[in-house]
Amino acid sequence: MRLLNGQPAPDHATATRAVKRLNTFERYLSVWVVCCIVAGIAIGRLAPGLVGALSRVEVSHVNLPIAVLIWLMIYPMMLRIDFAALRGVGQRPKGILIVLFVNWLVKPFSMALLGWLFFKQVFAGIIGPELGDQYLAGTIILAAAPCTAMVFVWSYLTDGDPAYTLVQVALNDLIMLVAFAPIVVFLLGVSNITVPYDVLLYSVLLYIVIPLAAGAVSRTVALRVRDPGWFEDVLLARLKPVTIAALLATLVIIFAFQGEVILGKLSHIVLIAIPLLIQVYFNSGLAYGLARWFRVPHSVAAPGALIGASNFFELAVATAISLFGLTSGATLATVVGVLVEVPVMLSVCSFCNRTQGWFAPDVQGQPMAG
Repeated sequence: MRLLNGQPAPDHATATRAVKRLNTFERYLSVWVVCCIVAGIAIGRLAPGLVGALSRVEVSHVNLPIAVLIWLMIYPMMLRIDFAALRGVGQRPKGILIVLFVNWLVKPFSMALLGWLFFKQVFAGIIGPELGDQYLAGTIILAAAPCTAMVFVWSYLTDGDPAYTLVQVALNDLIMLVAFAPIVVFLLGVSNITVPYDVLLYSVLLYIVIPLAAGAVSRTVALRVRDPGWFEDVLLARLKPVTIAALLATLVIIFAFQGEVILGKLSHIVLIAIPLLIQVYFNSGLAYGLARWFRVPHSVAAPGALIGASNFFELAVATAISLFGLTSGATLATVVGVLVEVPVMLSVCSFCNRTQGWFAPDVQGQPMAG
């Protein structure tokens, strides 16, 4: 099934009855993340000279090996975005408005509140004030970056409308260009965490604007010289493993730098995961409940709930590294987001599939109310 195709495939009815599964990498992503944690810590302990050399390869406080790997993660995602789909946004506004409300007016602020509650109050005696600030910063950065690529996977698993999911993701990316930096700066400032605004803007330019522009140009050129089938089934399919491999390699390097810290604070990973899990279920439940209240079809409501729950963790990791460094608690907090993302999102997918009867059936051939 082509997720970026704006029209249902001819065998759509058959496809939706088929058992839908993630591929091996996606299904066991949390396992691979744990393996990368172990591998990174082992490298940090066994080859400290190599780790030190990698840490010194940087320009203007940007670690070049990490920057290259993060670009390899982000560029294929941006290549998938068809901004022409935004033209249809006005036809079904309710689903879009719910997603935007949850993503930009609820999610970052609820995460900041949960982070403050857990890291500055409940867990303050365990982690201390300095790490509390770092973990709070990392979770805020994570929540301010809505998910991009993996949403298409979650949408597919819940029989979501692929064209509408594309519109939701594309609009989120455009808003992220102008809203990500101000929201992060505001919430970190309210939390008494000082962040140089120019460094954050530089991160937005490096990890959003440039790859987004490169993806848009590359997509346009590719579709002019080759047909859409080749673009989706060949080019994007070949780039998908590159994204996952780059993500895992980034985690190995990060944990190689953080090995000593992690070995002494394994329990902190569990502590970081607690507010992350709460905010995921809170935001997905809010988006899903609002969609049901406003009579949005399930094929729009389910992807909307999943977008509200998941994060663009590649951008979050990159921003945390740029602002606070490879070995910071902020970076560790964003990486924990990667660790919990897949199993949590699969549970949300399962809930959406089990509750499809809560929503009125879509009328084939008719414009949807959402």
